[in-house]
Amino acid sequence: MSPNSARITALDVLDVRFPTSEHLDGSDAMNPEPDYSAAYVVLRTDAGDELEGHALAFTTGRGNDVQAAAVAALAPHVVGRSVDEVCADLGAFSRSLVHDPQLRWLGPEKGAIHMAVGAVVNAAWDLAAKRVDKPVWRFLGEMSPEELVAQVDFRWLSDALTPDEALEILRRAEPGREERIGRLLDRGYPAYTTTPGWLGYSDEKLARLAREAVADGFTQIKLKVGASLEDDVRRLRAAREAVGEDIRIAVDANQRWDVREAVDWMGALAPYRPYWIEEPTSPDDILGHAAVRRAVGPVKVATGEHIANRVVFKQLLQAGAVDIVQIDAARVGGVNENIAILLLAAKFGVPVCPHAGGVGLCEMVQHLSMFDYVAVSGTVEDRVVEYVDHLHEHFVDPVRVTGGRYLAPTRPGLGAQMHADSLQEYAYPDGPVWSARVWSARV
Repeated sequence: MSPNSARITALDVLDVRFPTSEHLDGSDAMNPEPDYSAAYVVLRTDAGDELEGHALAFTTGRGNDVQAAAVAALAPHVVGRSVDEVCADLGAFSRSLVHDPQLRWLGPEKGAIHMAVGAVVNAAWDLAAKRVDKPVWRFLGEMSPEELVAQVDFRWLSDALTPDEALEILRRAEPGREERIGRLLDRGYPAYTTTPGWLGYSDEKLARLAREAVADGFTQIKLKVGASLEDDVRRLRAAREAVGEDIRIAVDANQRWDVREAVDWMGALAPYRPYWIEEPTSPDDILGHAAVRRAVGPVKVATGEHIANRVVFKQLLQAGAVDIVQIDAARVGGVNENIAILLLAAKFGVPVCPHAGGVGLCEMVQHLSMFDYVAVSGTVEDRVVEYVDHLHEHFVDPVRVTGGRYLAPTRPGLGAQMHADSLQEYAYPDGPVWSARVWSARV
């Protein structure tokens, strides 16, 4: 069957989990023993394997079945639709899922149902980009400003960003697009690494991995903080001694603190020159972030990985509550909503440094930063994408990082497609990896 006449025949979702808690990979103050997991989505068509869309929603273990169920609930909106129609207007496709009047009661535009929308929307972008044989960053970066504005839902945004303002931002970035595409292909995009900084690692492992990161070309690392002030002072001192004075060290509290506690804690860490404090308090507390920002400067305030939607990002920017916007490929409503957030950040002149790590997040979010460079902000100044050296071997098109930079993907799609063997091995609870653990526990 010709791809031009194809229809979506199934929305498959798999519960896939990796036992990262065994070595405390990913451990932080709020997630001491995470099992990195994915509600893994496949949009299948009657054109067969040659035309599929792949994406995922990221979780940290328990509850991944709930996330998978939320994705499955969207099947009636997707199955039977024309691939032509979906790919011709991905903005309309996104809005058709976001604005379902009954599913909205579970949000609106937040929580598991909104993350499910994001996974399905991202799978549609993966499908659409594969269909034109382009990686998503380039597919987006070659769209006209008018086409890009059509992807954005401006409901609840127009007091901060209008369609005309968005068009102006995009038109201002049009000159030099091809040159920036060439630079990306030649040089890649700056990265920083959290690999040394997991909270469960010993001081010796932290220092060793920090030195290795600098040797590998990274100019910024990140440490998890927030469980013990005494431990954090010691760990940050060890990291600073390991990397020297010229390397940026960001710290991440993963929402652990109240506002006053965040200010006091950062005061104690200040002698070691942290570059930013990430998620110092509740992701919903806009005024709290603003208060922390006023108190801890020149340390920057960064947040975003747990922010539910573009409206909260809008308010953080309007309130002057953040120095760094951290988008996440799998938290909000997919590529379309992230375009809106990138445009908001450009309007307010705030750099975007995405959250990644997890499973599949590096693979997906690199496309958004590269698109931002090509077609929105036009710069990589003070912009870095998080990198964590975990689980990339499970992906058909894994990230490539060298010299502290993400190399631009050239394979079509969003990069979220996993190997069939990995999906089988790590399926929960019946895949061999997990069934073996149940058996070991019984004996």
